[in-house]
Amino acid sequence: MAAAEEEVPLTGVGWAASPEAAPAGWKAITVTVDGAAANLGKGFGHKSGGFLCVSTGGAQAAPASVVTDVVVLSDRSPQPPGYSRAPEFPEPRTGVSRKKRLYVKLVPVEAAETAVLDIQLSPKSKALPPYIKIGEMGNFALWCKKGPVSKRGPPVPPPRNLSAALGHLSLHPQDRKGSLRRGAAQHEALSDSSNIYGLSAMDGVPFTLHPKFQSKLGAGSTALLAELNVKSVADIEKEYNYPFVVERTAAARLPPGVC
Repeated sequence: MAAAEEEVPLTGVGWAASPEAAPAGWKAITVTVDGAAANLGKGFGHKSGGFLCVSTGGAQAAPASVVTDVVVLSDRSPQPPGYSRAPEFPEPRTGVSRKKRLYVKLVPVEAAETAVLDIQLSPKSKALPPYIKIGEMGNFALWCKKGPVSKRGPPVPPPRNLSAALGHLSLHPQDRKGSLRRGAAQHEALSDSSNIYGLSAMDGVPFTLHPKFQSKLGAGSTALLAELNVKSVADIEKEYNYPFVVERTAAARLPPGVC
């Protein structure tokens, strides 16, 4: 596999009766590290043998699960907990015996710390560091390479330009003086008689004295105040006391039920 693909976690490992039998999104491993044909032989259950195939989420996709481990066991060994049997393409025929079985462990990408990045085949006598040996099938040894899983978080929105918004909230003394000047100017505009919003009900009404006070205005404030009659609260209540005698008399003469 290419070096760029080695950093992408595998999302599946399976069997293919032929390279053409691998479904879309899967890639068959057709050669070993030595360049020999990677046909695992008739022991796969097909006359033409079989090939390992792998799938990846791709560089742009975000897979739901990734392969964290692959093991090769004999047909007499029980299936390990948390593992599933590798799929076969096409579906295996019933009653076909397999001396060796391939199991895959899939883990959600959010929970995976490390994953299988690549699988290679080699002669049994050949070591392949830094790959880890999975087991042997046919005339080949199976190796896998593991590495950390890159967590792809949600896209980060570009930073906003807050300089204009923060400029209105500045606490600089010069800015406070400018705000006070603007407030005073608005107050003067409201008080200006030329501004329709600054007019009151008495604007434009001339101030004049009643004629009875015009002749006495020159005598001084004491002459004007001498004629003022100051009344107490009792005097006002006595003067404006109304007993409602007429209304009570009229009400008494009305027949019952009318009042």
